[in-house]
Amino acid sequence: MTHEEIKRHRVESVLKELLPEAFASLNDERINSLTVTDVKCSKGRSNAKVYLDTSFLNEKEQGEALRQLRKVGAYLQNHCKQSEGWFKAPIFTFEFDHQLEQVSRIEDLFKQIEGRNKPEEADDKKDSTDES
Repeated sequence: MTHEEIKRHRVESVLKELLPEAFASLNDERINSLTVTDVKCSKGRSNAKVYLDTSFLNEKEQGEALRQLRKVGAYLQNHCKQSEGWFKAPIFTFEFDHQLEQVSRIEDLFKQIEGRNKPEEADDKKDSTDES
């Protein structure tokens, strides 16, 4: 890992902690309860894509939250700069993270497959004991 990659990962880690604090300081209920699931910075650390958890919001509320986040982007940058003493903070792009939902669906599919295979395994064992 290069020195630049280490710096980028450190900034991403700090932003994962700072952004929820900044959200909590806002008076908007749609925003102050959001959970940051991941942050990915560009190579020069001038842009950061912030992934948010979707669990408490429907699609309409997600759209409203994204609009509000775009409006308070400058405030969030200032909060990060002041908290960490940075000269500049990345420009934030917010996106809801649907990966958790996808993982949950995949796990449900595996459970369904497992449930279907159990009766077959029981039949196979029954057949092998009948042959003895």
